[in-house]
Amino acid sequence: MTLVGTRGIGYSLTVPDFDARDLLDCYARGVFPMADAREDERVFLIDPERRGVLPLEGLHVSRRLARTVRAEAFTVRFDTAFAAVVQRCAEAGPGRMETWINRPIEALYAGLHSDGFAHSVECWQDAELVGGLYGVSLHGAFFGESMFSRRRDASKVALVHLVARLIAGGYRLLDAQFMTAHLTQFGALEISRADYRRRLAGALSAEADFQRAGAAAMGGAAALQVISQAS
Repeated sequence: MTLVGTRGIGYSLTVPDFDARDLLDCYARGVFPMADAREDERVFLIDPERRGVLPLEGLHVSRRLARTVRAEAFTVRFDTAFAAVVQRCAEAGPGRMETWINRPIEALYAGLHSDGFAHSVECWQDAELVGGLYGVSLHGAFFGESMFSRRRDASKVALVHLVARLIAGGYRLLDAQFMTAHLTQFGALEISRADYRRRLAGALSAEADFQRAGAAAMGGAAALQVISQAS
């Protein structure tokens, strides 16, 4: 079945016949999965006509957010609570009564994480997970999937640290999927499907390393310096 709507073209799939490696192939073709609701077991592959991307060179970080990052109010970690980050992203919250992350999608990303292709960035405060994001890494492309925040600026801090990690690792593309007001403040761009696929092809031809920045997360000041040097 094919669906056509404002998000572009989507193709339904049968999850039992579709595994994490199949999903990785989809990312390489420029499509990604979504569901209509948490309790809906169907999964659709989406190919939007317009795509949101975040620049790795020239990311805009406001002065207020930069102060928050430098203050290190959160302990930032990578890949220590991947499943918990996905679960938090799947929860309904203020202004978001439904989620596109259903349980089949959750299982697919767990598989990608086990294979080393999906990563989480986590913000901790007093031993509590209060914000973060997760996404998929493939060659020189990182596909941002979802983020959540239980404290002011927690998801924004996670994004800043993600961008610093991607720059240090030699990535060329940070795919944000859809443009939102939240991403616009960082300088996100909306580009055509054709432009996106050109950028994706270039990123897939590059080799990047998510762990190149080191096993431990860099400090806030160091992350901002990496981003500044790339601008």
